[in-house]
Amino acid sequence: MSGKWKVVRWVALVAVLGGGLVAAYLIHLRRKSPVMSVQGAVIRQDADVRKETPIANVEISAANVFAASRCKSDSSGFFWLDLPAGIAPGQSVTLLFLHQGYQSLELNATAGDKVYVARMVPISHEASAAHHPDMVISNVNVRYSIKSTSEANVGSVVKTFQAVNIGNVPCNGRGPCSPDGKWKAATGSISLDAGQGNEFRNARVSCIAGPCPFTKIESQNFSHDGRTLDVSALDWSDTATFLLEAEVDRLMVRDTGRESYPVTFGEALNFTLPVGAEGVFIEAEMNGTPIVFPLGPDLLLSWAECNTRVNNDRTRAYRCALKPGYRFQ
Repeated sequence: MSGKWKVVRWVALVAVLGGGLVAAYLIHLRRKSPVMSVQGAVIRQDADVRKETPIANVEISAANVFAASRCKSDSSGFFWLDLPAGIAPGQSVTLLFLHQGYQSLELNATAGDKVYVARMVPISHEASAAHHPDMVISNVNVRYSIKSTSEANVGSVVKTFQAVNIGNVPCNGRGPCSPDGKWKAATGSISLDAGQGNEFRNARVSCIAGPCPFTKIESQNFSHDGRTLDVSALDWSDTATFLLEAEVDRLMVRDTGRESYPVTFGEALNFTLPVGAEGVFIEAEMNGTPIVFPLGPDLLLSWAECNTRVNNDRTRAYRCALKPGYRFQ
């Protein structure tokens, strides 16, 4: 092999090795650098800050990066966009916001921990409204049911029991004995069951016959659900009779109807429902005609787009934004 070809082979080998080292170094840097992100909220632009309501399901993308990077805003308007690997802290990023019914928006941001607020301008439908007048939504209220419990007295119980004993008999350490350990004693007891779904309330027991001064109520125990009641008494004289009385209550669970009046700002209405609210529906007048709109799990309304989120206290916040062709009165 000539010297010329040897030189060519060495140059090619050095180029391959150099390229491999550069690629390995770039991969190392990419793995080492943290994944950057941009976060913020998307709201409706309005001169009245009370009408700057959150916008859900906005498509957000980074317009000036090579790899695809997309996300959607949630029901509160919040978004978190992870940027492709290799984006450095502080690097400039152009965010693109898209949503039907709003003008597209470009927002200059930097990779890092800043919070950005994107205000999107609604698309006016005044031109179409001139030919197709808006349907007027008025007198809106929300109805729902919530399970509530109440106690109902379903009866009472009166029972007697005895502690059979003979007085003035020394105990001699053979229990049960009187509290001072001197006299032989006897125990009387009774157990009651209130029945399935019932529980005892206000139980009281007392000695009503016999040498009551020489008796003692030893225990009065309810089961954890209050269904059963056990009572025992100690007698260290002649036979004594005891009276047990108690009320029997039953917990009643019923659906209670409730009503809420939503707050309207601009083209959206907002309301919050308590924990356990069920059977939600909206009552409203459409061009003066009363109509009931069930708000099922899919939150479908013919005249508005609704979304919901769960608050920290587990209450549920609803927001319904009008569709084009409708307006609140």
